[in-house]
Amino acid sequence: MSKDTDTRPRAVSERGRARVDTEAGDLKLVNVTKRFGDFAAVKDLTLTIPQGSFFALLGASGCGKTTTLRMVSGLEEPTAGRVLLGDHDVTRLRPYKRPVNTVFQNYALFPHLTIAENIAFGLKRRGVKDIKKPVQDMLDLIELSHIGARKPNQLSGGQQQRVALGRALINRPQVLLLDEPLGALDLKLRRQMQIELKRIQTEVGLTFVHVTHDQEEAMTMADTIAVMNMGRIEQLGSPTDLYENPKTTFVANFLGQSNLLPGKVAGPVGEHLQVVLEDGTRVLIPAARNRAGGEEVIVGVRPEKVSIHSSAEDVPDGHNVLAGGVVTDTSFVGVSTQYVVKGPYCDEFGVFVQNDGALIHRPGSEVVVSWDPSQGFGLDGKQDIDAGAEADLEAGS
Repeated sequence: MSKDTDTRPRAVSERGRARVDTEAGDLKLVNVTKRFGDFAAVKDLTLTIPQGSFFALLGASGCGKTTTLRMVSGLEEPTAGRVLLGDHDVTRLRPYKRPVNTVFQNYALFPHLTIAENIAFGLKRRGVKDIKKPVQDMLDLIELSHIGARKPNQLSGGQQQRVALGRALINRPQVLLLDEPLGALDLKLRRQMQIELKRIQTEVGLTFVHVTHDQEEAMTMADTIAVMNMGRIEQLGSPTDLYENPKTTFVANFLGQSNLLPGKVAGPVGEHLQVVLEDGTRVLIPAARNRAGGEEVIVGVRPEKVSIHSSAEDVPDGHNVLAGGVVTDTSFVGVSTQYVVKGPYCDEFGVFVQNDGALIHRPGSEVVVSWDPSQGFGLDGKQDIDAGAEADLEAGS
């Protein structure tokens, strides 16, 4: 391919760093369905992933996220619908004809080649003659230029993952697909690589589509998250919006933890709604954060938004109050102490309290819990209150 006719995104040097200069174009899935016999793995999915964004497909095993990724890469063909990159329909293109590369969990590095040779492999296959500078730029980007002569078996898991990333990026893809890329790493390395991946994505400026079952991983790196459930997108938004304003019980339970209490709307109180819980307790939720269309509502509040007290006299003015609770479990986890409280309102109510020297309540202690009404939310009371709570978090789907 000549220099004049090569219109793929280019890797260029920018202050010693490799940068991908992408053509304009969002990744779009339009009414995409994928069936395997009678089973629909993905159902009428329409989605736009903005160019240059870090996008995460988050869900449990079997939700359809990996099948979606495989349709973007060309490893699976949609039963119906289209896949577009910018204005180009790539639905029926073979994988090697798409400006898309994939980084897998198992790295798939060539053990007999050095780091530099692994990264250069794609350039050599394409017949690129002058590979020294782009390889060096990529080694600088992944911060491994000082050990470019080593073999993969001399590297840590995190370093091997960076080599796999560099090998994919040097091929100048328009979209980089990440299929559970950190699943093989231990917790400390995984957290380090989350920061590294986000740094690299920001520097190269191309579209990353990341498939994961790890909520923390998605929330740490992604600009936008699509929570998938049973072949559909349950909710789409920024990590903050999904966490603070879940639309369904599935999202509230799957993305972090939530205390969910069924009740009925009693009426408006200023900018709030008063809800009567099943035990008769009255609490307030913001009217603007209520997604229930009728009288039945599920009141939700995140455990870290809740305070725990020895008596009702310690509760700040204006807080929602749940009395008559008993601590059934106390877990010290360093930055916080996590409580499970049983009361007439709920058998297992979670409270996460930052460790700042306050009294730790032991199991068997009688307690009162409270929270600022502005921190709660309301969901449709006709939903399954346990949806997403027991989701299978194993990789795959």
